[in-house]
Amino acid sequence: MKVLKFGGSSVANSENIKKVLHIVKEASEKEKIVVVVSAFGKTTDALLEASKDALTNLEAAKKRVSAIKVHHFEIIDTLLSTNKKEVQDHITALFDRLYAIYDGIFLLQELSDKTTAKVVSFGERLSSLIIANAANEIMNASHKKSTELIYTNNDYLNAQVNFKKTNEKIRDYLSKNSFQVTILGGFIATNNAHEITTLGRGGSDYTAAIYAAALAASELQIWTDVSGMYTANPRIVKQAYPISEISYEEAMELSHFGAKVLYPPTIQPALRKEIPIRIKNTFKPEKKGTLIRKNLQTKNGVKGISYIENICLITLEGGGMVGVPGFSKRLFETLSGAAINVAFITQASSEHSICVGIYEQDAHKAKQLLDDTFSIEITRKKIKPIIIEKELAIIAVVGESMKNHQGLSGQMFSALGRNNVNIRAIAQGSSEKNISAVIHKNNAKKALNTLHEQFFEEKTKQLNLFITGVGNVGEKFLAQIAQQKKYLKENLKLNIRVIGLSNSKKMVFDDDGISLKNWKEVLNNGTKASLDDFFNQVKKRNHRNSVFVDNTANKQVSEIYHKYLKESISVVTCNKIACASEYNNYKNLKEISRKYNASFLFETNVGAGLPIIDTLKNLINSGDRIHKIQAVLSGSLNFVFNHFEETTTFSKIVAEAQKEGYTEPDPKIDLSGIDVARKILILARESGYQLELEEIENNSFLPNESLKTSSNDAFYKSLEKHENHFQQLFANAKKENSRLKYVAEFSNGKAKVGLQHISVTHPFYNLEGSDNIVLFYTDRYPKNPLIIKGAGAGAEVTASGIFADVIRIGND
Repeated sequence: MKVLKFGGSSVANSENIKKVLHIVKEASEKEKIVVVVSAFGKTTDALLEASKDALTNLEAAKKRVSAIKVHHFEIIDTLLSTNKKEVQDHITALFDRLYAIYDGIFLLQELSDKTTAKVVSFGERLSSLIIANAANEIMNASHKKSTELIYTNNDYLNAQVNFKKTNEKIRDYLSKNSFQVTILGGFIATNNAHEITTLGRGGSDYTAAIYAAALAASELQIWTDVSGMYTANPRIVKQAYPISEISYEEAMELSHFGAKVLYPPTIQPALRKEIPIRIKNTFKPEKKGTLIRKNLQTKNGVKGISYIENICLITLEGGGMVGVPGFSKRLFETLSGAAINVAFITQASSEHSICVGIYEQDAHKAKQLLDDTFSIEITRKKIKPIIIEKELAIIAVVGESMKNHQGLSGQMFSALGRNNVNIRAIAQGSSEKNISAVIHKNNAKKALNTLHEQFFEEKTKQLNLFITGVGNVGEKFLAQIAQQKKYLKENLKLNIRVIGLSNSKKMVFDDDGISLKNWKEVLNNGTKASLDDFFNQVKKRNHRNSVFVDNTANKQVSEIYHKYLKESISVVTCNKIACASEYNNYKNLKEISRKYNASFLFETNVGAGLPIIDTLKNLINSGDRIHKIQAVLSGSLNFVFNHFEETTTFSKIVAEAQKEGYTEPDPKIDLSGIDVARKILILARESGYQLELEEIENNSFLPNESLKTSSNDAFYKSLEKHENHFQQLFANAKKENSRLKYVAEFSNGKAKVGLQHISVTHPFYNLEGSDNIVLFYTDRYPKNPLIIKGAGAGAEVTASGIFADVIRIGND
């Protein structure tokens, strides 16, 4: 014999009930079954609300009940055919009695536990009667009232079962019952005075477990709207999946910590009789579901991750506790006497403090009681006044075999630490089935996703990108992500999602990831953009492995990197302004990055996609020292001087460089030398030298008039005006059989940039197009320098450098 229980969502309407009847009929063809049903979806809540209304507004109460009645009659009309009139009369009589109870509540102005139990019992009394009659039309089924079989004490709302009497009644009835299917209402019972009682939270599941245990059922099936117990809450962790098999103890741990598929009392009767429990999905009956059973052998240490919300910590602390017995006893007696449930306990081995987690709703009451209990010790300053910390959550990693797997707690706390999830308290039982940690409730979603990724996702790391700047570079970057997404997931185990996008006018966010097929349209329909609002949204979403990507040349954007880094959000940027700002700001950003374990990567600040900074870091980290750097670091200037000659005009070549995307939006930044100065400054700083931008000698080749222009239009007009100046520069170089190159140099702690005549024997002479080249002279490369050469400008290569930095973060 099997016992099948169907919850409120499974019997919410006639369509769902038809699915239930199909499942029941199929199961009954193999063996006798007992079916326990809940009230139709939301009925119990509506009945409770109506009872509260009845105290002050009888009309409102009856209006609610009338809506419930209409719903029940709609289901009768759809499901029943042969005995519809008889069932309608029976249901009408039950509603008449219910209306009379509400009249009594209003007249007496009293809503006792006894009356409340009677009111809410109607949900299961109505549903079981209707479903049983519908079942009887297509199979050999009968209806029985649970109030005639399950006996309890006189606690009307959370009754304790008299198992001896209940088991006798159940066995006696079912042994004489010839029907293949017996349908009963869950949640409700009776006391010895034949008054209705209820079994409390999860009562229908508990009812099913009671029947299963009494009948020594071969299996208890809990049919609900999910396909089993999940590795984590699927509403919060999208990658969560059903657990195929789990032990009783693991299921109890997970259900205690918020896995709402089951409630701990449900498992107890079945556990005592070692009856397997299977969680199934009414709407996807073909799914295997989760089997809960004894002596489960598993290779996986962690079975699931769960959490409890709305927790607060109470700390009893003080030197007067050390070595003095009785403090713990008094603490827990006080809480127990006030019926305050303790969800979490930890104590320092020094005995200097005891920390307990309770639900926030009990916090004020608990503090008052404990301050009174320990008033003498507090007055004498043996202990501190009771400390209450609110807005917390408990996150738990559960698995019966965790004790056989070394390092699981280390993995747990390391993963949380990398994502800036601060832990307030830790508890682990000696059985090692559960490791619990108290965290701020705002970090619960991130913590669940982080731990699920750590323990369940085949080591696939998810990066959540927040991108500002979607111009030439940004657009190419998004295209590269779309192109490589599948490859990265399959080969590098990286799943990259773009969660936020912004330009100067609009911003948009999608926690499930913005589609890169139509991101322009999505962004155009976004909200008004601001740097502060964008940051606040990133912080509010609090995703694990978050990366802020700056594809702009905007000074204001560069000035808020520290905000992201302090939230343990990595920063990737092609914007040179931050690293070329005051040395103290550059140093501060690096220190914040280390302190908050957030990467700060800016490879594209020098040489676009060339690995210049990374190579320099590797030299320094391996103990080498930089003596001198010579470099052509401006792809735009190299392009200009490679194409400029007697037959062309300088302004025309500059315009062509801008059109090709080699220059900044303001080409004067490139031609003035400030861009190159910033790059050599960054290389000098990364080499370990303290240097300011003002200390770099900038030998500009531009006329003063050109440098003082305030718009691109005025700048180009100035270039045209001074064409003879530029032609003379070219002629002078040609006379010496040299080429013009804009060169950056760093030597002996000093740096300079400027236009030079490069002879035919120099490595820079044949540097073509928009290429960059860097020569590193070091202890290891004193005469023949380490040379890095390649494309150093353009949206495509800059985007690839940004992408490489993002991948580097993913591989850390």
